[in-house]
Amino acid sequence: MKTYKVTVDGHAFTVQVEEVDEDSAPVIPEKTENKSSPAAGAQTKPEPLKVEKEAAAPVNNQAGATPKAGAGGSSVKAPMPGSVLEVMVNVGDNIKDGDVLIVLEAMKMENELTASQAGTVAEILVKKGDTVNSGDPLIVLK
Repeated sequence: MKTYKVTVDGHAFTVQVEEVDEDSAPVIPEKTENKSSPAAGAQTKPEPLKVEKEAAAPVNNQAGATPKAGAGGSSVKAPMPGSVLEVMVNVGDNIKDGDVLIVLEAMKMENELTASQAGTVAEILVKKGDTVNSGDPLIVLK
């Protein structure tokens, strides 16, 4: 039997591995749970992403339009590529710092994009089901 030290996500584990013949090897079910992992079975909700105030930039969308923030406006941009699961606000809504604006699915995780400032929703540039790239403007705030 050989002993190895394995580091996974910054956590060190000591494992022992025994070499066996193919005929005497135990059958291991396809889906196993690592009981020694601190994250095994843990269901944690990711922290909402704060979207900082930035000037709007052109977006490459299907219609070919290039929406921009108006004078004094700021745009909420996608922090990562993903799909829009839900738009939580409407044009004209008054929002405050920390309000959830959009739910974006990225890498099979739901990410809540929140406002980093208070304001009014001037324009919504995406709809449910749209695919966005990192840096694409999603919402224009006044």
